[in-house]
Amino acid sequence: MTQLSVLDLVPVREGGTVSEALANAAQLARAAEEYGYDRFWVAEHHAMDGIAGGATSVVLAHIGNATSRIRIGSGGIMLPNHTPFQIAEQFGTLDALFPGRIDLGLGRAPGAGPELQRALRKNLHQAAEMFPQDVLELRALTTGDVDLPINATPGRGANIEFWMLGSSLFGAQLAAKLGMPYAFAAHFAPDHLDAALALYRRDFEPSEHCERPHVMVAMNVFAAETDQEAELLASSQQQSFVRLRSGNPGKLPPPIAEYADTLPAPAQAMLEHLSQAAAVGSLATVKEKIAAFVERTKADEIIVCGTTYDPEARIRSLDLTMQAVNG
Repeated sequence: MTQLSVLDLVPVREGGTVSEALANAAQLARAAEEYGYDRFWVAEHHAMDGIAGGATSVVLAHIGNATSRIRIGSGGIMLPNHTPFQIAEQFGTLDALFPGRIDLGLGRAPGAGPELQRALRKNLHQAAEMFPQDVLELRALTTGDVDLPINATPGRGANIEFWMLGSSLFGAQLAAKLGMPYAFAAHFAPDHLDAALALYRRDFEPSEHCERPHVMVAMNVFAAETDQEAELLASSQQQSFVRLRSGNPGKLPPPIAEYADTLPAPAQAMLEHLSQAAAVGSLATVKEKIAAFVERTKADEIIVCGTTYDPEARIRSLDLTMQAVNG
């Protein structure tokens, strides 16, 4: 049976507030726990009006207090934005608060323009070049397996599950070399999916943290009573993605019926390209598409994305998705 997890961006709706977005994230996490999902991850994004997960470790503390069993973590922390010591302290604190439940997914892409670099007081492109060394330092700060001149407290001795995130061959290669589980962001960047997974599995070197290759793949999933209803729900995220790619991001908009049909050909082609890592439809449709995607990727886990304007619709989508996979 394929494991299922949830990735949440903590979306801020048009007409909504950050407080509402955080409350909705907690409600979604409780539902995911009730339905039997394995993990609930939050992604780090900055300076975006429609995403409230920028202070990722703080959001995870909020999610942890709202739940009791489900693993919680970052999908991911963009390590170039931080120092390894800071992240060791933050996730060491999370482990102390929620023992045995913390995942730390790490990404390399700074994803930032000059304004954010100045705000973070970081040369993010230079920091990205240090990413492999920073991953090793961060892991050493928690495990103590390397003698460092300083200890992180909280941090050292924390029982954290480390993951490598990626959407290119670089992340796959590094995950294989370091013996880490690997999560691929096919939901927004599917181009290198097959090649990255093949490289990771071929070159994987077992470690004390991970004995064999372990793959998670992200896909967009919108499940509803009918295909038409699911396609309507998906249109809010489609609008956000088109706006982002057009340089005009904003809060999550309400759904629009047959939205893709209103777009120019290049935007339609972009959405069609992303659909290879998506399951949008009724329970039967979602069941078929997830099964085909698992057959293609041989993924150990699928982490489902899929932001809806109505928070209750996403909770229903999680319920139907779990039924589709296990029914």
